[in-house]
Amino acid sequence: MKCISAFLSLCMIAAFVVAQPNYDFSKLKREHLGRGVIAIRENPSTVVVSWRYLSSDPMDESFDVYRNGRKLNKRPIRNATFFQDTYKGKEAVLYTVKTVKSKRESSYQLPSDAPAGYLNIPLNRPENGTTPSGQSYSYAPNDVSIGDVDGDGEYEIILKWDPSNAHDNSHDGYTGEVYLDCYKLKGKHLWRINLGRNIRAGAHYTQFMVFDLDGDGKAEVVMKTADGTVDGKGKVIGDAQADYRNEQGRILTGPEYLTVFNGLTGEAMQTIDYVPERGNLMDWGDNCGNRSDRFLACVAYLDGIHPSVVMCRGYYTRTVLAAYDWNGKELKERWIFDSNHLGCEDYAGQGNHNLRVGDVDGDRCDEIIYGSCAIDHNGKGLYTTKMGHGDAIHLTHFDPSRKGLQVWDCHENKRDGSTYRDAATGEILFQIKDSTDVGRCMAADIDPTHPGVEMWSLASGGIRNIKGEVVKADVRGLSCNMAVWWDGDLLRELLDRNIISKYNWKKGVCERIAIFEGALSNNGTKATPCLQGDIVGDWREEVLLRTADNTALRLYVSTILTDYRFHTFLEDPVYRISIATQNVAYNQPTQLGFYFGPDLQGTLFRGCKIPKK
Repeated sequence: MKCISAFLSLCMIAAFVVAQPNYDFSKLKREHLGRGVIAIRENPSTVVVSWRYLSSDPMDESFDVYRNGRKLNKRPIRNATFFQDTYKGKEAVLYTVKTVKSKRESSYQLPSDAPAGYLNIPLNRPENGTTPSGQSYSYAPNDVSIGDVDGDGEYEIILKWDPSNAHDNSHDGYTGEVYLDCYKLKGKHLWRINLGRNIRAGAHYTQFMVFDLDGDGKAEVVMKTADGTVDGKGKVIGDAQADYRNEQGRILTGPEYLTVFNGLTGEAMQTIDYVPERGNLMDWGDNCGNRSDRFLACVAYLDGIHPSVVMCRGYYTRTVLAAYDWNGKELKERWIFDSNHLGCEDYAGQGNHNLRVGDVDGDRCDEIIYGSCAIDHNGKGLYTTKMGHGDAIHLTHFDPSRKGLQVWDCHENKRDGSTYRDAATGEILFQIKDSTDVGRCMAADIDPTHPGVEMWSLASGGIRNIKGEVVKADVRGLSCNMAVWWDGDLLRELLDRNIISKYNWKKGVCERIAIFEGALSNNGTKATPCLQGDIVGDWREEVLLRTADNTALRLYVSTILTDYRFHTFLEDPVYRISIATQNVAYNQPTQLGFYFGPDLQGTLFRGCKIPKK
C-alpha cells in the first residue's frame, strides 16, 4: 500500500519516533490551504493533473478526477495525488478533483494556449529609468514570496523587481527604485508598491515577509520603508520630496521605517520606526554603510501559537533582532536582542547572509538559527559557536536515528571551514576545517546507500554522510546552489540555473533530468530561481523562473509520474517558514522540520507501510 503521509503532526512509528519538533498543532495558527489543483500539459496529447493531500483529509480519503464534468478514472485514486489524462484537444477545459468521502471539489481551468511543462504568468514590467548621474537602467523580476492574500486557500505571487543597477552594500553607486508587485497565478496584477528613492536596491536591503500574521486568513506583507515609499493605493509614506542619497548613491541619513501592508490591496496599514536605528555608522564597523545596512528577516512562532515577524540588522559586527506581533491593527514589540547588551557580546559577528527558523529545543516554540549562533524564542541567546559569518546554512532533521534538528553551515573566516552541529546545543558533531573562505554548502538526501541527509561544500573534501565519512571525494559537477523534490522518488534533486540534475550514486555523477529553455535564474553565480518550493499540486516542489525577456514568470511543475502520496509539506512550520525566508539576502532552498528520504522505506508511517523500492 502506498498511501503515505509525510506530515508529522502525529508521531512516526519504528526508528523515527523522535524525528519531528514538538509543535502543538492543535494551537498553532496556520494557513487554511485549499486543494491547490493544477493542470499542466506534458505534451500535445497528455495533461497532468495534480493536487494537495491535506492533513484534514481522512487517512483513507480517495479522489476522482473530471474533465468538463466527465469522470476520467475508473477507480477512486487512493495512492497518489497525480493523474495523467490523455487529451489531444486544443480548447480550454475544466479539470475538477473531488474527494470521495467528504464530497468536496476543487477545479482548475486549463487554457487553450497552455504551454507544455509550465504555467505562464504575464507581468507588468516597470518602465526604465535614469539615475541622477545619468545612468539608465531597466528592470528584471527577482525574488518572489507567496501568500494567500484574498483568503481563498490558494497562493498569490509577491514579486520584487530589481533594477539592472542594483548594488551590493560594498559598492558605491546610485540604484533605481525597488518595486513589489502582487499577482494572481493566472497573471492578474493586484497592486504595486514603490519603495522610493530612499531605499537602495540590492540583495541585502529589502527582505520582505509575506505571511498571515493576525490569523484572519489573509497574508500581510512586512518590510523596511522610507520617506517617499508609495503604497498599493498610491499613498506616500513620510515626506514625498525627501532625498537622502549622497554623491556615492548611498543612503546613510534620514528616517527608516517598518511598514505592514495589506496583502490584498498593498495599502500601508501601519508604519513605525525601524529598530534598531542606523545611529552612528561606526558603531556597526565602518562609515560607508556596508555593515550597518545588512538586513535579514524571518517569521517565527515565538509563543508556539502565533506567527511573529522578526526584523534584523547586522551580522558582521553588532547584531540586532527585533520581534513584533501584528494583531490586525498595530505592531506590538515582543522583544529585542542586541549583541551590545550585557552578556551578549559573544553573539556579535556570528550572523550569516541568511537565517533559519525552527523549534530546535523541543519547547514547541521557534528559535532562530542566526548563522553561528541561535536566539531562543524569548529573545535571549541560546548558544554561540563563535565560528563567525557564513554565506549558506541548512537546518533540517539530517539523522533519522538522532533526536531533533541539525545544522550544516559554512564559514568565511578562513579557519573553520564547514561544520555539522546539533541545532539545540551548538555541539559540533563533525567539522572540515579549511584555510579558505568557504562560500557555499548544500545539504540534500541524494544517496540511498547512506543513512540520512548528505552534505557537501566548496571545500568539504567531498560528499559527507551524517557521520562525517566521505561518500565521494570528487564533488565536481555537484551544485551547491539549490535543491528541489522533483522526480517523485524519496531522494532530492539539485537545481542550478535553469537545470535540474539528479545524482547517480552508482556512477558518482550528476545527470540532467530537466532543462527549462527560455527561462533564466537570478543573482549571478548564485543562480537562484525567483522561488523554489511547493506552491501548487502534490507534495513535490515547483520552480519559478523569469523569462529571458523579463516579461513573465514561468511556474514549472513536475509532470513525472509519482505513486507516492504525502500530506503537503506546506503544513510543516519549518518548511513553510523556509519559503517565507527564501528571499532573504543569499537565497537558500526549502527544508523540512522532519527527516524525509529513502530511509523511510520499509517503515510504518502514520499507519501506512512505505514500500521498499
